[in-house]
Amino acid sequence: MKNPTRHIALLAALLAIASFRLLPHPWNMTPVGAIALFGGATLPGRRAAWVIPTVILLLGDLVLGFHRLMPFVYGSFALNVGLGLGMRQGWTAGGVMVRSLVGSLVFFLITNFGNWACFDTYPKTPAGLLACYGAGLPFLRNGVAGDLLYSAVLFGGLWLAERRIPGLRERSASTLPVPTP
Repeated sequence: MKNPTRHIALLAALLAIASFRLLPHPWNMTPVGAIALFGGATLPGRRAAWVIPTVILLLGDLVLGFHRLMPFVYGSFALNVGLGLGMRQGWTAGGVMVRSLVGSLVFFLITNFGNWACFDTYPKTPAGLLACYGAGLPFLRNGVAGDLLYSAVLFGGLWLAERRIPGLRERSASTLPVPTP
């Protein structure tokens, strides 16, 4: 383990932000996408980057309940972890924002497809699929807002903490660039 203090702080941040999923919130405005993105980008080792965020999601689902769309949710969650893995060499605020937006869109496309495929709410036609996506647009708005908000809290919080608490930095060097105005 390179820096146990950093690893404990990262895990604590993820667990703290995950608790917001259990509090009342607007539909789809949760930290799930941000947890996956941040975990992929920051947790030590590829295995931890996949396992820890997935376990956090599963723990929340144990409290909130299981449902038929879970394979679609977990699949899109895994893609968000993959987006985070692409930032392991360093990231910028703009890069976090773009990947967060991509993750939100991927989640929207995959989970709404799952809704259309698994339930009888919409006809199993292209028009039915489009209607399903149209009905999901308010959820997309909330998902984007939640992903951007929680990503800003996690990544911005780490950026600030690394500058104020040297023990949280990577031993070799900080991977976080100084933002440019």
